[in-house]
Amino acid sequence: MPVKAIASRNVIIDHQCIPATILYSTDSGKIVEIFKNEVIKGIHDERMQLHRVADYSIVTPHVIMPGLVDSHVHLNEPGRTEWEGFATGTKAASSGGVTTVVDMPLNAIPPTTTVENLNIKLNAARDQMWCDVAFWGGLVPTNLDDLIPLVRAGVRGFKGFLLDSGVDEFPQVSKKYIMNALDVLKNEKTQLIFHAEMPPTHNHGILEPPRKPLDLEAVHSVESARNLSNNQIRALAESSVLTSAEPRHGQPSHIVHHDDLITPPLTVAAEANDALANVDPTEYGSFLASRPDQCETSAIELVISCLRESVNLFQKAPQVHIVHLATKEAIPMIIKAQRELGLPLTVETCFHYLAFAAEQIPAKATQFKCCPPIRTEDNRKALWKALHDKIITTVVSDHSPCTPQLKNLAEGDFFSAWGGISSVGLGLSILITEGSKMSPPASLADIVEWCCENTAKQVGLHDRKGYLRVGYDADFVVLDQHQRRTISKDNILYKNKLTAYEGRELKGQVVTTFLRGQSIYDVAMGPSRVPKGKTLLEPRTI
Repeated sequence: MPVKAIASRNVIIDHQCIPATILYSTDSGKIVEIFKNEVIKGIHDERMQLHRVADYSIVTPHVIMPGLVDSHVHLNEPGRTEWEGFATGTKAASSGGVTTVVDMPLNAIPPTTTVENLNIKLNAARDQMWCDVAFWGGLVPTNLDDLIPLVRAGVRGFKGFLLDSGVDEFPQVSKKYIMNALDVLKNEKTQLIFHAEMPPTHNHGILEPPRKPLDLEAVHSVESARNLSNNQIRALAESSVLTSAEPRHGQPSHIVHHDDLITPPLTVAAEANDALANVDPTEYGSFLASRPDQCETSAIELVISCLRESVNLFQKAPQVHIVHLATKEAIPMIIKAQRELGLPLTVETCFHYLAFAAEQIPAKATQFKCCPPIRTEDNRKALWKALHDKIITTVVSDHSPCTPQLKNLAEGDFFSAWGGISSVGLGLSILITEGSKMSPPASLADIVEWCCENTAKQVGLHDRKGYLRVGYDADFVVLDQHQRRTISKDNILYKNKLTAYEGRELKGQVVTTFLRGQSIYDVAMGPSRVPKGKTLLEPRTI
């Protein structure tokens, strides 16, 4: 059994940065031994001889850490491969130390809502994976009978939308349907995850006192929204035309849906409400006002209500997870659900919500558009605090690319532009850079907890991924944590080079990424010549 060894004085193990020597097999792809608190001097050490170590690298002062598990990535293949694909997406992931991605069920055609559709996706992925790939299934109004077969086929859980997803093949689900899904899945090792936005018209009794009214002052605190009147803010927040996750009108909709709806969304909304006639669609503050915090709190409140009702009815429920939390206003109800009610609820946020603030986004910069939206600087700091307080437990990319044409850059109309921020493979550097500025600063051990350990736990892979442990996959990263780089189209590996991070200087450079003991990315050579990733389809046991 070929055994190699790697060591550094800086290895992230058990939430500490310690000296360690790691022995791993390139045959089994597993870690076979770890000598903690010691960098073994050479290959002739008797312990190395015992394991017949054939190759030994000491990489001090670089850091060795587990490979990241990015549990929220849209690879979009098959069907929308002009947006992304397995090859380009996983190469980009590997360049940032990501050794496992979990592919989202929508934006590919067909969506992952049946076993048949999953198999179509698996055929598309064959021989195109530079890192390992697992899969989310979709929760749509027509696939209740498909959920258990998809669990048996190996999906990690199911994603549903509480509002129009923006793509016809992935409709939103109702409260009744969520309750039915919780019933069907109550005895399964799986998870229901939700895009938690909806029109802010609901109150499900979770918040005490009742939810806050629309905060006009908070909207006006963003400079690009100061020209909006109170009536315009209310009209933007209440417009049914503007609530879908992606535009249902305008040129991007025409391209995606092959329809004839080429009237800009804000123009359609203004036909129903004169107050919107003079709103500037190129100002970020206008878009932000159309998706107030209450869009998220209403939806999260509904999810918690369903989960609590399910536990009361059935005495059990599958794990439930909120994706891409963007608002601090939901944190009190999440705390109540987790700590007072004891509900099996977890929450993630994204790199962009921790890196950007609404006050920084210039007019027409539609590369910053995502749903839920990037909110204020105070909100950004509150999300960092919720991470340190272990209310939010995971940080992911939500890599959601599209073509530059769909971003509508020339016109800069936020309402017409397709949403989503491309960032797979950038997250480690983003968190190192931004986390160092926070109080308390984020350590590499914190980042490992958020992006390796907890993401692996979320998707039921923490018996083999996310940690440096004997018997686990030899997925690890050699990191130069001090090296600085500027993000440009020249060093981005995903398909469409448009990103909100272009021109941003980040700290932290992945030197080498190892998957099951084999290099899949080297900073000097780029991605490995051949793909070495696998599909992860063993049904969850944890």
